[in-house]
Order: sequence, then C-alpha cells, then structure tokens
Amino acid sequence: MTKVIAMAGKGGTGKTTTSALLLNYLIQRKMTPVLAVDADANANLNELLDLEITATLGEIRKEIKGEIPSGMSRDQFMEMKIHQSLIEESGFDLMVMGQPDGPGCYCAANQYLAMTMDKLAENYKYIIVDNEAGMEHLSRMNLTTIDYLLIISDPSARGILTARRIADITGPLQLDVKERHLIVNRAPDPVPPALQEKIDQAVAEAADMPLAGIISSSDELINQELSGASYLQLPENSKVLEQSFAIFDRIFA
Repeated sequence: MTKVIAMAGKGGTGKTTTSALLLNYLIQRKMTPVLAVDADANANLNELLDLEITATLGEIRKEIKGEIPSGMSRDQFMEMKIHQSLIEESGFDLMVMGQPDGPGCYCAANQYLAMTMDKLAENYKYIIVDNEAGMEHLSRMNLTTIDYLLIISDPSARGILTARRIADITGPLQLDVKERHLIVNRAPDPVPPALQEKIDQAVAEAADMPLAGIISSSDELINQELSGASYLQLPENSKVLEQSFAIFDRIFA
C-alpha cells in the first residue's frame, strides 16, 4: 500500500527543506520508489534537488484547453501529458503543481491531479506532498487519507501555536490522518528553555501530535542552497542529516 506523507505548517517554517531531507532519507533507506509532489504555487523543491522543471500541472491545464490530437479523448491526453511532466530520477519522480489558473484558484490543476493520483500511487511506496501554507488543498488533491502528517514549525511562539492549531483542524477538513508528528526546524543549539516550554505545552494541548524531534539551524543547508547543490548530495556525516534521519527513524521505522 502506498503511504502518503504530507507537510503542514505556516509559511517559512522549512516544509520544503524537510521534504528534501525526507526524500534523501527514503532513498538512503531503500524505501523507494517515491513520488515527490511540489504543491506550492511558488515551486522550489526542484531547486533543493538541483532539478530543472520541464512542465507543471498549471501549464498542462492551459494546453488541454486547446486542440486535442485526433484519436484521443481529453482525459487520455491529460493523463499522457501528466506522465510526461514527471521528472524521473533514480529512486523517485518529481511532480510540480505550478501556478494556479487565476488569483487564488487551484481548482482545475488539483482536479487533474486528483484524477490521476490513484493511478500514479500504484507505482510508488511513498508520496511526499510539499504543501503551501494551509491544508485545504490536500482534500482537493484527493488525498483524504494521510498516513503521516508532518507538522513543521520554526523556533517561534507563533510557529509552535500554528502547529498546535493545525493538529486540531484535520477533523473539520474531513482528512483521515493516521499519524501526526511535530518537527521544529532551525532551532538554536542548545534549545533555549523558553522554546522547549512552548514545544512541551503545544504537544500537551494538541490532539495526538507528539514531538518527533528538533533540527538545529544548519550552515550546511545554507551553503548547499547557495551553491545550488542538491540536498541529496549532502555528506553522510553532516549533522543535519544525522538529526533528520534520527527523527525519520522514529517516525517510519
């Protein structure tokens, strides 16, 4: 059975960074093949993986509005184009949602993704969904069942509070979430007592949101991004990989 892993959290907490580190983990642990879905309109997961985007669902939607090749239905043409849009790499594929159809509208692109997600899912052990801020689009993508919801926070009181609130709203969105886990990104090392207190309070008050772990602020990641190098090429002995892999071991082992 394909397992769906979705990222959630307010903007700027490091959801894309965590997605790239998680992809590295799944590849290293031979938990492949993986489909990585960049569901943020401001797509940049490909940049952390040093990959060039060939096509997005937003672009496909515009193409489907035009003429369809003879002998093909619109649905068949759409499915073919979506498969062609996949960036295929060793152990994983990348799909990019791209820009919405209009101001604030993702309906058509999400509908196309929902129509093919079930078929695509059969080819993968795991699907990682790197979301924009908010969670409503998860249900639009037909991801009503989420095996692991990784709620990402930065080391701020507002980020921790938002994480707790996210854990509480999955019910009203009619999302079937099997497990929720809190990950705090870019934290000082050592963690200040005031931050630890906020984390402990959020975990105690939230609905089933244990703390999976804390990832320290990392110059390695900053240098990797500035150089344009893939997060999949981080050295095995790097501190950020050791921390993140230990967190993922607790979640997925």
